[in-house]
Amino acid sequence: MSSHSDDILHQMRSDAVNIFHAALEPVNPYNAVQRFVRVEGNSLLFEKDGNLETLDLTRFEHIFLVGGGKATAPMAKAMEDLLGDRIKAGLISVKYGFTEKLSFTEIIEADHPLPDSNGVKGTQRIIDLLNKAGERDLIFSLISGGGSALLPQPAGSIRLEEKQIVTKALLKCGASIDEINAIRKHISASKGGQMARAAYPATIINLMLSDVVGDRMDVIASGPFVPDEATFQDALQILHKYGIEDIPTSVKDHLRKGIDGRIPETPKQGDKVFNKVHNLIIGSNILALEAAAKSAEGLGYKALILSSMIEGETKDVALVHVAIAKEILKSGRPVKPPGCIISGGETTVTIKGKGKGGRNQEFCLAAAKGIMGLPLRVVILSGGTDGNDGPTDAAGAVVDPLTVQRGEKRGLEISEYLANNDSYHYLEKTRDLLMTGPTNTNVMDVRIMLLKNNEQ
Repeated sequence: MSSHSDDILHQMRSDAVNIFHAALEPVNPYNAVQRFVRVEGNSLLFEKDGNLETLDLTRFEHIFLVGGGKATAPMAKAMEDLLGDRIKAGLISVKYGFTEKLSFTEIIEADHPLPDSNGVKGTQRIIDLLNKAGERDLIFSLISGGGSALLPQPAGSIRLEEKQIVTKALLKCGASIDEINAIRKHISASKGGQMARAAYPATIINLMLSDVVGDRMDVIASGPFVPDEATFQDALQILHKYGIEDIPTSVKDHLRKGIDGRIPETPKQGDKVFNKVHNLIIGSNILALEAAAKSAEGLGYKALILSSMIEGETKDVALVHVAIAKEILKSGRPVKPPGCIISGGETTVTIKGKGKGGRNQEFCLAAAKGIMGLPLRVVILSGGTDGNDGPTDAAGAVVDPLTVQRGEKRGLEISEYLANNDSYHYLEKTRDLLMTGPTNTNVMDVRIMLLKNNEQ
């Protein structure tokens, strides 16, 4: 590779990383809260469905903060800065390391994506707090991506280890987040509107940072304060769909009891427990993509957002992006170089190997194989906006047409690493990992593809 080509490729890789960081700015949880909520004297003002709502804070005896998720700590910081010592008590559950310095809110650190005992204990304490709330109390719920695993209180006689068995099976089989959460709701005591049931008849303002395709409120963190559309029957059918039969007896028995009506369903739309619940989405993937497009255009690229709702098997989605890259280089469609193709959403990985990685790293490794041999004017980045891709310390990766060559020089066979779902170790050795550290936000993934002509 010539020095000139090396310089251009290096600059494009730097551009991709800068665009990714720009995408994170509008979904900063602290800023998102303060865009939607403000306090003027004794009045609380918040934006809901495009309208400005007002609550008189003097009507309430106590104000509580609760919640869970990777972005919940900075959300709590924003609320503390708005309300100060009006807050009677606060309790939130966050992923290890995703913390803030708070004055009125206790932070419980727990594990994600597989829940642990800290998460269970913290969730039970939150439910106990909600159960004590009365008609003249105001509760702020702060929910973000990861909240489902961080608010994991098992239902009935189900134990945490048994929930973990089911969660692992669902993550491994490639089930969608909607399907995973439908089951989580029905083997948990905290999800699918059940926290709203615990808090009734208090007033609730539920602030959500969306990490799900289509921003469905009942799916974000499994909707602890949102009416549940899924049923016990749906949960059982999802297990059958993916052939997941080897699950604990307690889980099967609990689902059967729900189907037979021996235990209550999760609360549905129209239930009185939602009469004083205000659900607000304060940040989402499309906001991140729009910021990425603006940043790319500032760097001289023509930006095109494909979609914020891309789902499917990661390797397949990567091949579609590679096909688009080839089309742009050949015909200038759908955008002429220098171009930036941006997409978001959340793909899935059907795990067949024993390697280490995440959906963004696997996307990039599959894409690297696809763009091998293309002109040295293509760079592809895929990153989780939370800074953690799967069970790794990487947000994702940045690859180019020389990634495979760098791997071959180190004796790596890319097909073997893909078959073993071992994208992390391959990309670590080719120095293509995207390392951001925890970002304290979570609005799914951002994918950025940059292309230039040889003369550019």
